[in-house]
Amino acid sequence: MSAAASYTVRDGIAVITMNNPPVNGLGSVLRPGIMDGIKKAGADPAVKALVIIGSAKAFSGGADIREFNTPKMGVPPSLPEINDAQDACPKPMIAAIGGFALGGGLELALGCHYRVAAPKAQLALPEVKLGILPGAGGTQRLPRIIPVTVAIEMMTTGNPIPAEKGKALGLVDEVAPRAILVDRAAALALAIAGGKTPERPGIKVMEKLARP
Repeated sequence: MSAAASYTVRDGIAVITMNNPPVNGLGSVLRPGIMDGIKKAGADPAVKALVIIGSAKAFSGGADIREFNTPKMGVPPSLPEINDAQDACPKPMIAAIGGFALGGGLELALGCHYRVAAPKAQLALPEVKLGILPGAGGTQRLPRIIPVTVAIEMMTTGNPIPAEKGKALGLVDEVAPRAILVDRAAALALAIAGGKTPERPGIKVMEKLARP
């Protein structure tokens, strides 16, 4: 494992903790650690589910701007490759979001099956403010779990939404105090591994709109 992404297992839950200050940028030192943790947890029969968590300030601020226009940008794995590993993982994966999840950080969280967020968490795809579009699946994954009109608004304005609004939409499955965020994420992971899944308001809205 990378020093930027620690890996621990407790009560059958693997916890990948991102630690790449100041904002957990998804750079060349952090991406390999996340990938290693996902693969390790997926291959361990003692692990029932995974939790990915960042710091109190940031789950992840997305791409590491310190590596822009440097060879480090191309160091594997890329974020889309991590998303592929998330999709291939046979075990439930929960994002525990403290602080903010922006751009690639939100796309990493979207690659998880469920999301638990602290009350002050902010979620956004702000790439449009730089004149680009989300490049790691955000344009596909976000409209699958919240109403399409809201997803388009998030992508075209880049404005963040708070955790409580995210919960109302179905982007966030549970809001929990930061002090117990990883505990609530672990509890949700165990419940999902046991066959229980939380309801998502956004899915219900989309189903209603799809009815003739």
